[in-house]
Amino acid sequence: MRVHNLKRAVVALALALPGAAIASVVAAPAAHADACYTWNRNLYQGRSGSDVRELQLRVAGWAGNRNIVELDGRYGPKTAAAVRRFQSAYGLRVDGIAGPQTFAKLYELQDNDCTPRHFSWSEMDDGCGRGGWTGGPLTAAETRQNALHTMWKLEALRKSLGDRPLIVSSGFRSRACNSQVGGATDSQHLYGGAADVVSRNRSLCQIAREARDHGFTGILGPGVEGHNNHVHLDSRRENNRDRSPNTTYQAAPNCEIAASNG
Repeated sequence: MRVHNLKRAVVALALALPGAAIASVVAAPAAHADACYTWNRNLYQGRSGSDVRELQLRVAGWAGNRNIVELDGRYGPKTAAAVRRFQSAYGLRVDGIAGPQTFAKLYELQDNDCTPRHFSWSEMDDGCGRGGWTGGPLTAAETRQNALHTMWKLEALRKSLGDRPLIVSSGFRSRACNSQVGGATDSQHLYGGAADVVSRNRSLCQIAREARDHGFTGILGPGVEGHNNHVHLDSRRENNRDRSPNTTYQAAPNCEIAASNG
């Protein structure tokens, strides 16, 4: 049996058991069945640490309208609100506390390589044909971490669109790739923090409107030159390594999203 299948079987058993039994099963070694990450304590407001940051990474897409969840390792009100939205979306008890059931759902969504179930490293490295994670302004490790952050936001967006597939048409781009496709000089694609997406089941306007609730602070869609056949999504407000202000910019005039900074 594949390791990931074993993990899912353990999670399913945990969810079927009551109270303390859930905690003991989820905390058992079998819960470490993937090669990514496992939580070992409940998390709630006031707690801090690397385990909080790992949680924040995975619930960043549940930030709420025009909000973001900072990856600062401190469990504050924004993190609690994002956890509540995550819990509500997946039919869990809504209390803003990350405990066994919340972690079990995250394990179910998380593949062994840390990516969310419906997105992959390969599709995020597809600006000009999967050339690797080098050639941008950041190290390969930093670029990959930004891409992972983006994928977890996309997973949340996908869920809110009715679990309909989202297709990434362009992710990370090296400088050479960005120049080749005519990207902005300091494009968020260079940092791994952007994705151009389309869907066969949802309109571009549906994507652009819904993205406002899922931690994306850069949204460019229909009605913006060069963005009439996809929606561009990024996390520019969280990027402290680019040359742009840390603000939110949204524009998709054909979708009744007027250009706005903030």
